[in-house]
Amino acid sequence: MSNLLTPKTFFAAFGLAAAGLAAQPAAALDEVTYGTNWLAQAEHGGFYQAVADGTYEKYGLKVTIVQGGPQAANRALLIAGRVDFYMGSPLGEMDAVKEGIPLVDVAAIFQKDPQVLLAHPDQGVETFADLARLETIFMGKDGYVTFFEWMKKNFEGFNDAQYKPYTFNPAPFIADPKSAQQGYLTSEPFEIENQTGWAPKVFLLADNGYNPYSTMITTKTDLVESNPDLVQRFVDASIEGWYNYLYGDNAAANDLIKKDNPEITDAQLAYSLGKMKEYGIVVSGEAEDKGIGCMTDERYKAFFDDMVKIGVQPADLDYTKAYTTQFVCKGVGLSLKK
Repeated sequence: MSNLLTPKTFFAAFGLAAAGLAAQPAAALDEVTYGTNWLAQAEHGGFYQAVADGTYEKYGLKVTIVQGGPQAANRALLIAGRVDFYMGSPLGEMDAVKEGIPLVDVAAIFQKDPQVLLAHPDQGVETFADLARLETIFMGKDGYVTFFEWMKKNFEGFNDAQYKPYTFNPAPFIADPKSAQQGYLTSEPFEIENQTGWAPKVFLLADNGYNPYSTMITTKTDLVESNPDLVQRFVDASIEGWYNYLYGDNAAANDLIKKDNPEITDAQLAYSLGKMKEYGIVVSGEAEDKGIGCMTDERYKAFFDDMVKIGVQPADLDYTKAYTTQFVCKGVGLSLKK
């Protein structure tokens, strides 16, 4: 008796095998949550892009973005294990080390913090140092105890008498030509020009020496230790999402942003994206040739040293527990930059 299959029996067997393969369930996606630090906006665009265009799915992930905002507590949700990743900050993670909370930055999406100081265009304020001549600087309390302390340490003329609280209402600044105001590169200048018809002078703190990383991907240390593959896939997919948002078709991502935050406008989204590109917020420094998200030991240490000098962090803090470079600076997504 021959053991060879006839064509008829071969195709019958092949059909059964194919049917068996088709009946196998598709590999389940790992469900991941990412908590942002504010309402949906272009500054979160790469994460929304990776959801919208299927990049996260390509990496085996089903990602839910948990929007931040005035009433949100996404950092607390991360600490409690109810979100997997959070849009943290180096200072936040250094504070976590100080408090014994095991959080760690695994990527820095923004190479430059978009924090700015704004001045009236007709007051002869041409350089960052010129801001010291103004009578008032409207700042939030966090800025007052961090970057303003740095300003007083590194420039002549800044003093505590200039400080007035900033309540996220630009009206006092608009009314007082002898004042400056803190803001975000991608938002306050746009709003002020819309209200007044004149564009304020913009001074990016990052371009004047105060230069922490920003818009981090932060997670709990135990996730890095127990499931580094999941962390790597989320980081890589997010990086690709950011390249596609900056340089590709981002319409679907913007639709998702507007769904989460119906008050945001197309004009605001376009303005924010343009400023992020113009100032190199996402792609500059090491990210130019090592990829979005890159962090280095030298840069993290330099910022820590600055914070020690102004008394924000203790010199004996083991700040190296606040971050890891193992997931970044690998050139992921560079081919997507057009």
